[in-house]
Amino acid sequence: MKKYKIAVVGATGVVGRSFLKVLEERKLPAESYTLFASQRSAGSTVRFMGEDHTVQLLTEESISAGFDIALFSAGGETSRKFAPIAAKSGCLVIDNSSCWRMDPTVPLVVPEVNPQDILKHNGIIANPNCSTIQAMVALAPLQKKYGLRRVIFSTYQAVSGAGAAGIGDLQAGVEAYAAGKEAPAPKKFDYPIFGNCIPQIDVFADDDYTKEELKMINETRKILSQPELAVTATCVRVPVFASHSESINITTEKPFEIEDVKQLFAEAEGVVLVDDVKSKMYPLAAEAADKDEVFIGRVRIDRSFPNTLNLWCVADNIRKGAATNAVQIAEKYIQLTNK
Repeated sequence: MKKYKIAVVGATGVVGRSFLKVLEERKLPAESYTLFASQRSAGSTVRFMGEDHTVQLLTEESISAGFDIALFSAGGETSRKFAPIAAKSGCLVIDNSSCWRMDPTVPLVVPEVNPQDILKHNGIIANPNCSTIQAMVALAPLQKKYGLRRVIFSTYQAVSGAGAAGIGDLQAGVEAYAAGKEAPAPKKFDYPIFGNCIPQIDVFADDDYTKEELKMINETRKILSQPELAVTATCVRVPVFASHSESINITTEKPFEIEDVKQLFAEAEGVVLVDDVKSKMYPLAAEAADKDEVFIGRVRIDRSFPNTLNLWCVADNIRKGAATNAVQIAEKYIQLTNK
């Protein structure tokens, strides 16, 4: 099998470091790895694959140095500038920012759901939003067997989704509470996150939905190739360090038996069914942390509307919601192009 020259852009950030961890675990057929970051982190040393790697400065010249695959997690502006440069040099870019997700020429991929779209790329593949990724793993088996008519998302999203500053806000609140002191002013969020649920993630659009909610709505339709699907979302930041949780209400085109739905999830790729309410077994954010699977439970009939069910869906937003999904795209690309 071919050996690949792989670049990791944004290697020193929260998601970038998770990229490195997942790459160490999954062992792609790599000839070499090159780590990139901005001026602030360039020149630092990162321990990776048992070796010390000096982080390189990302420039137009450096990203054009003959890479086969580049994993980007350096923000939308960086991706907008450098991803096309890398792609033009013959590199496949797998980008974690929101920059390319709704571009009609760029595939938006969750490997368990639409791996066939990987080969439709023109040099760039977009990694979906973290909250969208785990929801797609849950929805795809239902769409395939029963069809989808409507989806309602209510999310409970960890502070790690807001990066190191979000984690810092919650940590500062925890420490202040433990010391019996008033929490310092938040640095990332508009309100203190400790002891709060904040019903705003990202900025508000003209229709009073947040950008995070619109991402879930639009990305769901694109990934599932169902542009007219009725979808709505409410996204909430909660005082949890890791793993996003979601309550999903789903109306299907065809009737179903709830035990058949549970069996469907038990057999679905990338899913762990945790659904034994008599034993109080259901997915928990703490138990999903640092894992790659999507955990589904509380699967039950919604008796208020025909062909409708509720479920609870949990996944690590930094791993499956970002780094692992991107690495899985790279793995699937390698598999598809080496047949």
